[in-house]
Amino acid sequence: MNRKSPVYLNALRAFEASARHGSFSGAAEELSVTAAAVGQMVRGLEDWLGMPLFHRSTTGKARLTLTENAERALPDIRAGLDRLGIGLDRLRESATGGILNVTVSPAFAAKWLLPRIDRFQARCPETDIRLETSLKLVDYKAHGVDIGVRYGDGNWPGLVAEKLMDEEVFPVCSPQFSNLGDLSEPADLARTTLIHDLSVDPAIGFITWEMWLRAAGVPETQPQRGMRIDNSAAVLQAAVEGRGVALARSILARDDLAAGRLLRLFPAVRVPSKLAYYVVYRAEYASLPKLRTFRDWLIDEATPSRS
Repeated sequence: MNRKSPVYLNALRAFEASARHGSFSGAAEELSVTAAAVGQMVRGLEDWLGMPLFHRSTTGKARLTLTENAERALPDIRAGLDRLGIGLDRLRESATGGILNVTVSPAFAAKWLLPRIDRFQARCPETDIRLETSLKLVDYKAHGVDIGVRYGDGNWPGLVAEKLMDEEVFPVCSPQFSNLGDLSEPADLARTTLIHDLSVDPAIGFITWEMWLRAAGVPETQPQRGMRIDNSAAVLQAAVEGRGVALARSILARDDLAAGRLLRLFPAVRVPSKLAYYVVYRAEYASLPKLRTFRDWLIDEATPSRS
């Protein structure tokens, strides 16, 4: 582009987001502007180029489909916007202050991160944490995320994943749970109320009650009764309140066990999870001081002596 050519940076962002979402409204939500503003920016870019970028449709899920020329150009435009963002971050690389955008699951935030975050603020008071909690895998680039903690197998394309903590899964209940005296062996769980955690898909290796009971030597049991909750923190809270026996994730249950709010059942039965917690970030941002500081703090907190 020569120096006399207009710089359509916002229009290029609007075009890229519209192409990814297949609509102006989806792009508008991401960019925090109106759909009309996105459409106007894209049309301005089309007028300057002298060619359409999208085939428009008033029906169907995808209201916008790329023209052949736009489809060829899109990867380079995306790469350019990405490099521009990295370049801007490089300009402020020497600063440890400012905002650090962090993403974690709601349960990990409630049961592990937030009870410890004061120690990070004491270590790095000039950095402000902006925390996004979601069960969905957030697009780091699209949402401006710097770093996060994810639960899974450690394989997320385009991201660096460093193992933070392994995990074990085991039954827990309140010490005052009314049926506690009847729970002398794992097979007794078939006669009590079980709390099921629906927050993670078993297809990726998440341990269910059926899987745990089989590992504990109770192969014929297929537990169906009990509560079903799609938040691991709420699963533990239900157990604390005496609603039944929960299948706990050791990292999330650690503080409740230490405080005596929960009791681990059948500690001789050890069922490690195939999934673990990982510190996850984009490789391009690995040198940012505030990211490195937060990553190092997470690793320190995860050591057995601290966590």
